[in-house]
Amino acid sequence: MTKSYTPRMHSAEHVLNQAMVRKFYCGRCFSAHVNKKKSKCDYHFDRALTDDEVKEVEEAVNMTISANLDVIEEMVSIEEAERNFNLTRLPDKVETVRIVYIGDYDSCPCIGEHVENTSEIGPFHMISQDFSDGVLRIRYKLGDPE
Repeated sequence: MTKSYTPRMHSAEHVLNQAMVRKFYCGRCFSAHVNKKKSKCDYHFDRALTDDEVKEVEEAVNMTISANLDVIEEMVSIEEAERNFNLTRLPDKVETVRIVYIGDYDSCPCIGEHVENTSEIGPFHMISQDFSDGVLRIRYKLGDPE
């Protein structure tokens, strides 16, 4: 079965990941399920988020989305990618790596489909979050782009 990506949701995942990294220094999600109606990201974490933190993360994500950042991709050598990114999930014997950039806000290796500009994502809403056994799970939906 082929993995199906929803470009808006997948691009929102990248923005959420960078918001979490910048606010909590927790690293990107280690597991994500990106679907058309709602998606989730799992982070190694030490607690649930407070209500204020939920609002702050939502605001950071929505501010980035509304900045109308271009989303571009670039193929780089494995050596260059190793200097800048965690490549532990890459298969062996890869020679080039696709890097996806969301403006100057985020960059990471990725094989998924993305929007061309963050204005296509739509408003981000964290619909729930919970914590269990060292894992913070964030579930989110997107509104229609304006």
